[in-house]
Amino acid sequence: MSDLFHSPQRHQPLAARMRPNSLASYVGQSHLLGEGKPLREAVERGQLHSMILWGPPGVGKTTFARLLAQECDARFATLSAVLAGVKDIRQAVAEAEQHRMQSGRGTILFVDEVHRFNKAQQDAFLPYVEEGTVTFVGATTENPAFELNNALLSRCRVYLLRSIPEDDLAGLLQRALRTDQQLLDRNTCVPDELLLKIARAADGDARSALNLLEVACDLAKEQSGQLVVDESVLAEVLSADVRRFDKGGDYFYDQISAMHKSVRGSDPDAALYWFIRMLDGGCDPLYVARRVVRMASEDIGNADPRALQLALNAWDVQERLGSPEGELAIAQAITYLAVAAKSNAVYSAYKRAVADVRREPSYDVPVHLRNAPTKLAKSLSHGAEYRYAHDEPDAFAAGENYFPEEIADRQYYQPVPRGLELKIAEKLQMLRRLNSESGQQRYKLKP
Repeated sequence: MSDLFHSPQRHQPLAARMRPNSLASYVGQSHLLGEGKPLREAVERGQLHSMILWGPPGVGKTTFARLLAQECDARFATLSAVLAGVKDIRQAVAEAEQHRMQSGRGTILFVDEVHRFNKAQQDAFLPYVEEGTVTFVGATTENPAFELNNALLSRCRVYLLRSIPEDDLAGLLQRALRTDQQLLDRNTCVPDELLLKIARAADGDARSALNLLEVACDLAKEQSGQLVVDESVLAEVLSADVRRFDKGGDYFYDQISAMHKSVRGSDPDAALYWFIRMLDGGCDPLYVARRVVRMASEDIGNADPRALQLALNAWDVQERLGSPEGELAIAQAITYLAVAAKSNAVYSAYKRAVADVRREPSYDVPVHLRNAPTKLAKSLSHGAEYRYAHDEPDAFAAGENYFPEEIADRQYYQPVPRGLELKIAEKLQMLRRLNSESGQQRYKLKP
C-alpha cells in the first residue's frame, strides 16, 4: 500500500540528470572557455564581471551561469523576467547584501529572459551592478542591442553562446547512454548512426537532443533481452520535429536577411536554401512572398520590371492554391529575382526624396501646376501657362519645371548601366539635354 503522505520522488528528465557539474564537462562554447580565452582566465582568477549571455535556446545559458558561480565560490540566485518585478529585484539584492555580510561571499544574480523586463525594471539593476552588490548575469535569446537598455548594456559584457555542433551533441548523447543510471538500468542500446541523426534533428540544442533521446529510449523495442532504438522508433520520434526558427526573434530575421542578401548577390542556390530553411522551420510562405515583392522593387527595380510582376504573381498563387503549389511559385520568383539585372536606383531615389521632404520646408506648388476647379482658383492664375505635354513635340514639354521653384534643379533617379535601365538612362539623358537646350525654360534646370 502506497504512503498517502509521502509522494514518490519526482522524476527528473534526462536533460536535468545530465546537467554538467563542472565547466570541464560543459559541452560547447570553446570560443569562450578554451585555453587562453579572457572569460576562462577571469573564472580561473575568480574575478567575474557582470555579463549578458546571448544565444539560442538549449545551449546551456542557465547551466553556464551556475557553473560560473560554482567555480568562483559565489552564491547563485536566480530571477525569471517572465514572473519577477521590481519588488523581486529589490528582495534579491537585499538577500545578496545580507549574505555578503554574513559569509563574505558575493552573489551571482542570474536573470533569465532578461529582454522581457521593461525599461524601469532593467534600470532597477543599475545601482547594484554599478556598486558591485551583485554580479549580474542576464540570459537572452534576443539581440541585446535591440532589447536591453544602453545603461545596462554599458555595465555588462555581452557573450555570444553558439549552437552546439552536431559532433558535440552526439558525444553528449553517447555519454548519457554510458553514464545515466536510469538508461543503464534499462540496458538501452542506440546505434551511433542514429545518435547522429538525433543530434542533427536537435539543431544545436542540447536540451532538445537529450529529450529526443529519452523519448526514443521510452519507445525502444526489446531484442534479445535488450531495449534497442531502431530506425522505425527514431522515425516515430522525429516525425513531429520542427527545426529551430523562432518566428519574430533573431533567427527569423537572420534567415530572411540571408535570403534577401542571396537574391541581391545573384545567388539563386543560396536564396533557395534559405527559403527552404524558413519553410522547414514553420515560416508562413505568405510572409516570404511579401518580402519577395519588396526585393523586386528594392534590388531589381526598373532594370527588369518583370520581376515585380512575377513576385506579385507568386504571392497570388500562394493565396489561391496554398501549399505546395504556391511555395513552388515563390521559389520561381526567388530564382528569377536572383538572376535578374540588379538596380537599387529607384530605392535610392525614393530614400533621397523622403529625406528631402522631411528635412526641408513645405514648398508651395508652382502656380502653373495648381488645380483650377473654381472661378476663384482661375482668377488667381492657377494652372495658367501650364503646357500640356501631349500638345508638344514628342509629347515632351522641353524646359517645363515640375518642382517647387526653390529646388527646380533637384534630381533623384539615376539609372544604373544594367538591364532595361540602360535604355531608361539614354532616354533621361536625351530629355535632360532637351530641357537644357530649351529657350522656354521656366527655371534654370540642371543638365
